[in-house]
Amino acid sequence: MAAPTAYSLIATDLDGTLLRGDDSLSDRSLAALALVTRAGARHLVVTGRPVPRVRPLLDELGSTGLAVCGQGSQVYDAGANRLLHSVTLDRELAETALGKIEAEVGEVYAAVDQDGADGLTLIEPGYRMPHPTLPAVRVGRRDGLWVLPISKVLLRHPYLTDDELAATARSVVGSLATVTMSGPGTVELQPCGVTKATGLALAAEHLGLSRERTLAFGDMPNDIPMFDWAAHGVAMANAHPELKAVADEITTTNEDDGVAAVLERLFGGAERGGTRPHTCRPALRPGG
Repeated sequence: MAAPTAYSLIATDLDGTLLRGDDSLSDRSLAALALVTRAGARHLVVTGRPVPRVRPLLDELGSTGLAVCGQGSQVYDAGANRLLHSVTLDRELAETALGKIEAEVGEVYAAVDQDGADGLTLIEPGYRMPHPTLPAVRVGRRDGLWVLPISKVLLRHPYLTDDELAATARSVVGSLATVTMSGPGTVELQPCGVTKATGLALAAEHLGLSRERTLAFGDMPNDIPMFDWAAHGVAMANAHPELKAVADEITTTNEDDGVAAVLERLFGGAERGGTRPHTCRPALRPGG
């Protein structure tokens, strides 16, 4: 059955977009995604979170399809529980990039997401996880971060804002890595040239779907490449100003089920928010 709208691929970010602030996914959002599926369109999670931190949500959605994880560095097949595509960040380049950043702004605190469908998140002393519900393993020294291949580095600074840290990092890192800002307290280094757009393009090609029929939702600057690639980009009302500036449309906040509001309008049949209560169910659980 063909989708009744111009869109056959719906790409959604997670944090600050599809998920509420407590990492839950509302019944309204689940119902809206079901509308998409019944219409014959595909829903694709496109997130900065690595595969192990996304798998519980895919289970919640009953998804056996693809997901783009790790800021585009991983394309994951949920049905087969395997990576179709993975790009690692060279650990020597990552260390060099960190050194350049610290030469400008002083000490930063770092964490890494290890590569692979079962990779760990490792954090060095002083690093605080921006999402306390997500599991991490603390290492005693920074060199413990580099023991296995990694997909990205996460950075925090004692007092600089995320925008200030990201701007400085971009100015000094150059071609060593791609610098992104994906949420509060989340400035990241990933393989050079890798973005959500590159991962989404790979997944879309695998599915036989085109950018001309892709609708994307997001809330942070790391979603800008995805908006540039897709036919239509929808920013949340709570989105970063940089993303709002390039969005084709702005919906309500993630807390108010902004993704669902747009999907209901486009795919029809779902009851609007405010006409009945919508409960939340856990989406991402510690240990996932």
